[in-house]
Amino acid sequence: MNTIKINLYLFFFSIFLVSADVEEVIVQGDWRETKLIEEDSSVLVLSSKETELVPIKHFENLSYLIPNLNFAASDSRARHFQIRGIGERSGYERTPNSAVGFLIDDIDYSGQGGIATTFDVDQIEVHRGPQGSRIGSNAMAGLIYITTKEPTEEFEGVSEITTGTYGTINAGLAFGGPTQTDDLTYRIVLRKDYSDGFRKNLYSGKSNTSKKDESTFRLKTNWKIDEKSTFKFLITQIHLDDPADIWTIDGSLNTLSDRPGMDSQKTSAYGVKFFHEADDFVFQSLTSITDTDVVLSYDADWGNPSTHSPYIYDYFSETLRFRETFSQEFRFLSNIADFDAKKRSEWVFGIHFFESKEKNLKKDDGIYGDPSDPYSPYISESSSSSKFAVENFSIYGNLNYLINESTKISMGLRWEDSESKYLDSFDESFNPTDKISGGKVSVNKILNEESNIFFSIAKGYNQGGFNLNLGLDQNSTNRNLYYDPEFLTNYEIGVNSKIKKINMNLSAVIFHSERKDQQVLISTQVDINDPNTFTFLTQNAAEGVNDGIELELDFQLSKNLDLFINFGLLKTEIKRWKSRPEIEGRAQAHAPEKSYAIGLNWYPSETSNLSLDVVGKSSFYYSDSHNNKSESYFLTNINYSYFVRQWTFSIWGRNIFDEYYSTRGFYFGNEAPNFIDTLYERHGDPRHLGVTVRYDF
Repeated sequence: MNTIKINLYLFFFSIFLVSADVEEVIVQGDWRETKLIEEDSSVLVLSSKETELVPIKHFENLSYLIPNLNFAASDSRARHFQIRGIGERSGYERTPNSAVGFLIDDIDYSGQGGIATTFDVDQIEVHRGPQGSRIGSNAMAGLIYITTKEPTEEFEGVSEITTGTYGTINAGLAFGGPTQTDDLTYRIVLRKDYSDGFRKNLYSGKSNTSKKDESTFRLKTNWKIDEKSTFKFLITQIHLDDPADIWTIDGSLNTLSDRPGMDSQKTSAYGVKFFHEADDFVFQSLTSITDTDVVLSYDADWGNPSTHSPYIYDYFSETLRFRETFSQEFRFLSNIADFDAKKRSEWVFGIHFFESKEKNLKKDDGIYGDPSDPYSPYISESSSSSKFAVENFSIYGNLNYLINESTKISMGLRWEDSESKYLDSFDESFNPTDKISGGKVSVNKILNEESNIFFSIAKGYNQGGFNLNLGLDQNSTNRNLYYDPEFLTNYEIGVNSKIKKINMNLSAVIFHSERKDQQVLISTQVDINDPNTFTFLTQNAAEGVNDGIELELDFQLSKNLDLFINFGLLKTEIKRWKSRPEIEGRAQAHAPEKSYAIGLNWYPSETSNLSLDVVGKSSFYYSDSHNNKSESYFLTNINYSYFVRQWTFSIWGRNIFDEYYSTRGFYFGNEAPNFIDTLYERHGDPRHLGVTVRYDF
């Protein structure tokens, strides 16, 4: 098998090379569009050309291409991401403020990455490092910024259907153009994704108890009021209806559950944007409303009556979450600085109000019986609820000043006032307030028309929050519901360059980050005799350090051959943690030291394309509560496409060598009668094959 892999890779590298031009990269996720060489922080950009090459249209699949980006999938989808080892791994036991921002069309979906279909996407950007001066507490570690395709002035569209192994059937339709009113354009997107899942439930004999049944609707309209004013409206409806039969006791890909749960999410989002160009500045208004209902239920014993025989052991858990958000942001942007025109400065000033209201209901039921105990079986039922509201008011500003025609200094600052109210069914009540700030100072030196070097110091923050694991033992040391804000100071030096002589785009960054009051997710079993009390808690450790390198190379080897190399090196350390001194000095969880992606995109003729990529990660700790680690792995993906006029026919394979790997791990007792701590892992997708037909019109 290794020989096959090597020969396949050598084949691609043996292709004849000739001269060609590399494309210029434009970053959209800033206050205004900028060239990559003008950026003063680490940014990776995936264009629509690159996203369309990935047959499974979900951001989770694209995340492997991005160095120093990891994810945690403890349910049907990866909802939580970690940038440079920083970010949440579970969101059902705490308030949903996230250290990694996740924006789609400027609407905040942080902590909801599972909804991110990449069908009809224009561009994906990953901004690594604190974005506190830009979007505040939801981007302490970085920002994932996705823009979907805008309405066009001419009617156009695309349709796509995919079928593959594990009962995969995916279909998408996007179309739009002008209306009878020339100044009004629209675009409609419909998407349906279905798969039986790769797991088989041996107890029920079914192969679809971990299926994915997901649908997306999006409507975008743009109204050009006049030459200086534009009004944009967006509606997005997303529905995930995915069973949560994903955990195994025996470490195989087969489950044994008698009560498979559900991972369901319904999200409705509405966005309104208004842009006006005055003589000396640009005014932007961004308004959004979201309404999200989430259901997470699962078989907490992961088995059935025969699994634990002769003991009776049966637990089931369900969490319901209802969340509403409102966001209003006003921006004022000056005209762009121009040294030759003796305009040396440009600025941004903004005001942002954000409100989130949430209700949670948690239900658990279980029974445990020991045949040697005359008083068994023991039946337990519990129900708890909580509600909270968070209001954030922020003001921010950024000033760029041209020292000379090639050197720019930038200074940004954001101040945030956060007020929270919390109440639960156990009469726990809090009303904390946080006044926190972040900012950034950078220097950007343009070396020539196609290269720059930059240095930046940025301070980010993640507001405090509440643990929602309600009803813990009153005497438990883990019972603290509230945790404090975390602060991150990041130092970066980097270079962006377009090297025409060798037809290459280069981006390289070295960073050093210092964490204070680090928010750490730990797993714990509160009652050692009751595994149903296994839960997560967020606590504050004292300090942490994150160092690393990010390197992205994009070669245009010939007019028909592209090569990219993305590499991330990460070293993390928990410096001080009074409550868990045994963890001090260890690497942080979900922070692989190495992550990489190497890929080729070859056009052997005008009617065909062959793409290959190899992605991988080194081992990483699953949790800050124990020392169990994943195994290192790499995955190989391939796609061949044939073009006939407006048609595209593709044959593809994901993880074609069927690598066995894991993305999440737990260490706790789940087997009667002694409930000995055991490592349980969530495995990644095995080999997945399929075909896709696409029609552009």
